[in-house]
Amino acid sequence: MRTRSRQPIRWGLVALATIWMMVIVPLSAVAAPYAALVMDARSGEVLHSRNADTRLHPASLTKMMTLYVVFEAVENGEITLDTPVRISKHAASEPPSKLGLRSGSTIKLRYLIRAAAVKSANDAATALGEAIEGSEAAFARRMNRTAKSLGMTRTTFKNAHGLTEKGHLSTARDMTLLGRHLFYDYPEYYNLFSRVTANAGIKKVYHTNRRLLRDYSGADGIKTGYTRAAGFNLTASAERGGERIIATVFGGRSTASRNAKVAELLDLGFRRAPSRVAVNRPSKPAYMGKIGPADNHSVPGGKGRTVRLASAAAVKKSLRPQRRPGEAVVADATPDVGNKKDIEKALLAAAETITEDATPPAAQGSATPTATPKARPKDLVLASVDSKVQTTPKAKEPAGDPVQKVVTRISTSGGRHWGINVGRYPSEYKARKVLLKTALNEMETLDGSLRKVVKRSTGFEANFMGMTRESADLACRRLQAKQITCFMIDPGA
Repeated sequence: MRTRSRQPIRWGLVALATIWMMVIVPLSAVAAPYAALVMDARSGEVLHSRNADTRLHPASLTKMMTLYVVFEAVENGEITLDTPVRISKHAASEPPSKLGLRSGSTIKLRYLIRAAAVKSANDAATALGEAIEGSEAAFARRMNRTAKSLGMTRTTFKNAHGLTEKGHLSTARDMTLLGRHLFYDYPEYYNLFSRVTANAGIKKVYHTNRRLLRDYSGADGIKTGYTRAAGFNLTASAERGGERIIATVFGGRSTASRNAKVAELLDLGFRRAPSRVAVNRPSKPAYMGKIGPADNHSVPGGKGRTVRLASAAAVKKSLRPQRRPGEAVVADATPDVGNKKDIEKALLAAAETITEDATPPAAQGSATPTATPKARPKDLVLASVDSKVQTTPKAKEPAGDPVQKVVTRISTSGGRHWGINVGRYPSEYKARKVLLKTALNEMETLDGSLRKVVKRSTGFEANFMGMTRESADLACRRLQAKQITCFMIDPGA
C-alpha cells in the first residue's frame, strides 16, 4: 500500500519539474546563442572575440543605427531637432518598450531621439524612421545602405526598433563598429547614451541600463537590447585615463549576468590595451541622403535605365536619369587660375560669397556666366583645349598688347559630353563648397571640367561636366578610392 501511494507522488514531482523548466526558466536563457567582441576604440584593434561574426538577432541594438541615420539627416539639413513629427497609427501601435505616443499627435524630433536612446522606445524609433524617410520600410533600406558604407558586412535591417523579424540580423563585430562610429562621427550627440534620465516631452524616461552606468567606472553608454530570440544584448563603452574600450555581448541570460559579463570584458580590454596608441579615427561615410526606393543603391532612370549611386565601397559605372522639365541649373563661374595656390584662394573667396538661401543664377534668367581672370603672364597656358579662347585688346590700353580671356563654355566636340556627380546636398552653398574642395583634391583628372550645381526638389547636386567618358570614369574611380561619393553622368542625361 505504501508503494502504491508513493508512485503518484513521484510522477507528480516529475510533472512539476517539467513545468518549471518550460515556464519558469526564460526561453532566452536556453535558446539565445552567445557572442562577444572587445575593441580598443582609439585604434580599432580587436582585443577579444568569440563568435563575433555569427549573425544573430540584435534586438534594440538596432536603435544605434536608427539614431546614426537620424543624426546624419539633422547634420545635413534634411530635418531639424525642433521639427514637429506627426505620429502614425503604425508607430503608436508598436509594442513595449514604448514612450506611449498617440496616433495623430505631434512631438518634436529631439524628444523622439531621447526616448529611443535612453528608454529604447519602439514607438519613438518607428516615428523617427517615418519622419526621415516617409515609411519604416524605406528607412530600413537607408539603414542597410548606411551599414554597408560603415563596413557592417554581415548586417541586415528590416525595421527601426529591433523587434524580432525574419532576416533582421547582425553580429557582435558589426555592432561594435557601429558603436565606434557613433562615438567618433557624432560626438555632439554621444552624451545622450550616458543620460540616466531624460525629458522626452510627454514624460521623463529612465535609461535601460542605468545600473552599469552607475556601477562601472568610466561607463558612458551605449545601448541595451532584449527579445526572447536575442537574449540580453549590450554594446557598452567606457573611458579611463585616455583609454576607451567598446564591448558587445549577444545572448546574455539575464540583465545582471549580461552586465557582469560586459564589465568583465571591459576590464579585459583595459588590461590588454596599450596605454599609448595612435588614434585611428574611422572614416565617416559620404552623405547620400534620400536616394530612392530600391534596396540595391539604385533608383529608376529615364528610358528604362537605372541610376546606381556610390557608397564608400567601389561602385561600377552607372547612368543618370534625364533632367526634369524646369529644373534649375547653376553653372560655376569660378575662373581658371594658373597654380594651386591661386586656385584655392579664388575658389574659397567665391564660396564665401554664397549664402545658404542664394538664388541660383539660372533662376535669375542668366545663362552660363563667363568670368575674366586677372592679368597673368603672357606665357601662361590657359584651361584645356576644349575651352574657347578669345584674343581681344584690353580696354583703355595701347593696341598691340592683347590680353587673353577664357570663356568657360564647354566645347561639344571631342566627345566631352560626360560628367560626374559627387553628391546631393541640402544647400547650394554646401554643394559649391564640395565642388571646390573636390576640384583641389583631384586636379589631375578634373582639369578643364565645368563645375555645376543642379537644383532638385530633394537638394542640390554637385556635378563636374564637359568630360570624356574615359576621364569621367578615371575621376570617379580615383575619388571613390578616397572615400568620396561619385557616379558618372552620361551624355543623354
